[in-house]
Amino acid sequence: MRRQVEGSRAIAETVARCGPDVVAAYPISPQTHIVEALSDLVELGMAGRCEYLMVESEFGAMSACIGASAAGGRAYTATASQGLLFMAEALPNASGLQLPIVMTVANRALGAPINIWNDHSDAMSQRDAGWIQLFAESNQAAVDLHVQAFALAEQLSVPVMVCVDGFVLTHAMEAIDVPEQELVDAVLPPLQPAQCLDPAAPITIGAMVGPEAFTEVKFLEAHRQLRALDAVQEVADRFHAASGRDSGGLTSSYRLEDADVVVVALGSVLGTAADVVDELRDEGVPAGTLGITCFRPWPFDEVREALAGASQVIVLNRALAVGSGSILGQDVRLTVSGGPTTVHDVVVGLGGRPVTRHMLRRLIEDVRAGRISDHALTFPDLDVETVSKELARTVDGADGAALAGAVLGQLATPWPAEEEET
Repeated sequence: MRRQVEGSRAIAETVARCGPDVVAAYPISPQTHIVEALSDLVELGMAGRCEYLMVESEFGAMSACIGASAAGGRAYTATASQGLLFMAEALPNASGLQLPIVMTVANRALGAPINIWNDHSDAMSQRDAGWIQLFAESNQAAVDLHVQAFALAEQLSVPVMVCVDGFVLTHAMEAIDVPEQELVDAVLPPLQPAQCLDPAAPITIGAMVGPEAFTEVKFLEAHRQLRALDAVQEVADRFHAASGRDSGGLTSSYRLEDADVVVVALGSVLGTAADVVDELRDEGVPAGTLGITCFRPWPFDEVREALAGASQVIVLNRALAVGSGSILGQDVRLTVSGGPTTVHDVVVGLGGRPVTRHMLRRLIEDVRAGRISDHALTFPDLDVETVSKELARTVDGADGAALAGAVLGQLATPWPAEEEET
């Protein structure tokens, strides 16, 4: 039944109905409300026989989940930003040991400088850790994806990360249909672990592997990730059959039929992009959006097919690969390379800066008019004056201003946003 509820609370209730054996919790904004709500649900007996562990750090949380999962339990935790980085040593261990752990990442910028608001730099920093990464467009998608994440993790024996935009979704109060127990049970079967530590039959896991076999181990890990492409869609179809809701899957499209210009993005910004597409369609502009739900493994075939008819693609990157450029955009470029589609890489919304309808509309209009290059990153909300002054300040003499202009010209196509209502 739909009701007004905070996103974090809805996620906590959904996780509780998935029946975790162990929840390992350590607070860090903006995911804290999730584990706080879970502690209440566990105390009230509304999460089965769950053991709630208050650990000393995020590294401790992931280590506890690894131990619980290796012992045959259903394990869950949540984190964000620096907390995810504190887990970084343990994340490849979880995937390398084939442990079906589920974790919510309430996406938040990485410091320094410290910033508690939303972008995708935390999840992107761990994109090669061997975890499946699912991105939620809305809070309804977020709760639905958690049910699917447990089913997917246990079907494939791989860890799954559900990425939910911090504050934008986690702290939003809205009407959400939190999956009832009957729906969860229809999609998520009882846990049957592929491996389980047993004192009566001791084994070693995660043992030393030398050069003679390590390549083969990593190849098989990559193969398991690619197998997830079929499984992600299969689990999403199973959820749709049980709920009637089309959540999950590899990608989501909006008005993509006959679209000549397509916005590609992850997460909640897709809602704003859809509003802009509606406005442009009313004016006869053939625009559409492509949302990437499953970022890892990358759905190469599905993205290529979805973008086959588009002549212009605008990729919204909410993280920056310092020293390289885009992250999501590079995957899109690789996918459509050799074809007629032109890809425009745009960096927006870093550190929680709003991505507005006005900005997206202007981006689409400028791309269609040929005013934005496809050879450099575009920063629509870059304060060019501030950046120029700082670049000039770092060089003594008259060459400072020239250097500032040269750097901006080489590294980006700055495009200051206008004042507007968001």
